Amino acid sequence: MKQVLRVFIGVFVICNGHAQSEEDALKYVQGITKDELYDKLSILASDAMEGRDTGERGQKMAAAFIQDHFERLGLAGPVTSRTSRGYYQTVPLYRAIPGNISMTVKDETYSNFGKVVYYGSNNSNGAKELEVIFAGRGSDADFKQIKPKDKAVIVMVNNPRGWRQPNALAMEMGAAMTLVVTHKNDEGFDAYSQLLKNYLSSGRLKLEKPQSNSEDPGIFFISPSVAAKMLNTTVDQMVEAGKTGSLKKIKKGKFSYKTEQGVEEVMSENVLGYLEGSDLKDELVVLTAHYDHIGRNDEYIFNGADDDGSGTSAILEIAEAFVEAKADGKGPRRSILFMLVTGEEKGLLGSEYYTNNPVFSLENTVVDLNIDMIGRVDPEHKDNPDYVYLVGSDRLSSELHEISEKVNSTYSNLELDYTYNDENHPDRIYYRSDHWNFAKNNIPIIFYFNGVHDDYHQPSDTIDKIEFDQLTKRTKLVYHTAWVLANRNERVVVDKIQDQKIGNN
Repeated sequence: MKQVLRVFIGVFVICNGHAQSEEDALKYVQGITKDELYDKLSILASDAMEGRDTGERGQKMAAAFIQDHFERLGLAGPVTSRTSRGYYQTVPLYRAIPGNISMTVKDETYSNFGKVVYYGSNNSNGAKELEVIFAGRGSDADFKQIKPKDKAVIVMVNNPRGWRQPNALAMEMGAAMTLVVTHKNDEGFDAYSQLLKNYLSSGRLKLEKPQSNSEDPGIFFISPSVAAKMLNTTVDQMVEAGKTGSLKKIKKGKFSYKTEQGVEEVMSENVLGYLEGSDLKDELVVLTAHYDHIGRNDEYIFNGADDDGSGTSAILEIAEAFVEAKADGKGPRRSILFMLVTGEEKGLLGSEYYTNNPVFSLENTVVDLNIDMIGRVDPEHKDNPDYVYLVGSDRLSSELHEISEKVNSTYSNLELDYTYNDENHPDRIYYRSDHWNFAKNNIPIIFYFNGVHDDYHQPSDTIDKIEFDQLTKRTKLVYHTAWVLANRNERVVVDKIQDQKIGNN
C-alpha cells in the first residue's frame, strides 16, 4: 500500500494535479505492444522499401505507408501551403553530383574515393596548384605557429568527425583549403573512404542550391601515405610533430587538384499527423523520428531497421495510443504533432526545413521528443539491456529534465544513461539528429537513443537484430513523457536560453 501511495503522489506532482489523467495513460499504454511494433517495422525495414533512400522510390513508399496510417487513425493532415496539402510537407532538395575529381602529388594522380575523398560542392574549373603546410592537430596553438594564408593546410584528427573546428580556424586565417588525415594508417583510411563513397557518390543533398562558383573550397580527406608523400616526410614524423607542437620540422609541399560538380533537384517529404488538443490546444508537443535511410548499394539493401525504422514504428504506435484515448474522451490538453521527417542522414534536412517553414508556430511549440535508434542494445549495456541514452533533457529546461526523470522512475524504471549528453563527448550527439533544429530555436528537447553497434549504416541493420522487448519499453517511456507534457497545467519552463552553436561538431 505504501508503494502504491508513493507512486500516486509522484504522479500527482508530475501532472500538477491531474493524477486522474495518468490513470488513463496507464490504460492506453497497453495498446503499445511488441506485436504491433513488429508489424509496422516489418514493412518499413523490408527489402521492398529498398533502404528508403531520400528522394527515391523506397522513401516514397515509406511516406505513403505513414500517410495511410495517419489517415486511418483519423489524424488531421495539417499542411496548407503553396506547394503542399494534407499530410505531406514537400521538402525541395538539391543534389551535388561528384564529377571528375582528382588530386595529383609528385606526378601521381589519385582519383576520388580512393586514397583521397572530396567533400564539397565547388567546381575548380580545371586544375589548380596549391602550396601545402602542416597544421598539426589544427588547434589554435598549432595555427599560431604557421602562416596558412592562401595555402592548403594538412591537419591530423583523432576522430573522423573532428575536422570542422580545424577547418573553420583555417578558413578564418585565410587558408585556401583543408586536407584532413583521419587515420594513422592507410588500411583504416581505405575502409573510411569506402564508407564515404557510399554516402557521397550518389550526391550530397542540400536545402540550398549549390553554386559552382561557391567561395567554400570544400575539403579533401586524404590517406596518411598521400599526406606523407606530399610533405616529403613519414607518418610517424607527422604524428610526433603534432604531439609535440614542433610543426616547423615538417617541410612544406605542393599538390594540384580538380573538382567538378553537377546539380539536380530532388523532392522529398516530411509526413505530419496532427491531433488537436482541448483547452490548451494552441500549444504543441512534437514527436519526431526520421523515416528514410541510406538506400541500397548494388545488390546490398540498407534496411535501417534500427536506424530509424525503430523510431518511426514507435511514433506510429504512440499516435495510435493517443488517438484511442481521444476517441474515449481522454484526449490530450495540448495538441500533438506526430512528424516523420526526411533527410536526417543527409544533414538533418527535413527537420531544418520544418523549423524554417513551420506549420505551427515555434513560439507555441512546447517540446520536441525525438527518437532515433531505440531497437538495439549496445556493447556497453549487454549485461543490463533495460536502458536508454538520453540527450538534451537538461540543456534548455531544468524542469523538463526533472519531469523526464520522474516519469521514468514512476512508470518505466529504465537506466537513463547520459553519457552522450556530455558537451565534451567526441560524438557530439546533441547536434546530430533532428532534435537539434528545435533546440537551436530554444525549444526544449529530449533525444532517445540506444547507442551505436556494428550494424550501424550496414546492410546487416535488419529486423531480426531488433530487441523488441527493449523497443517496447522505450516506446512506452516516450509515450508516458509525451502524455505528461501534453496534459500538465503549465508548459515546461525554458530557464537556460542559449546562443546555440554547433561548436566543433
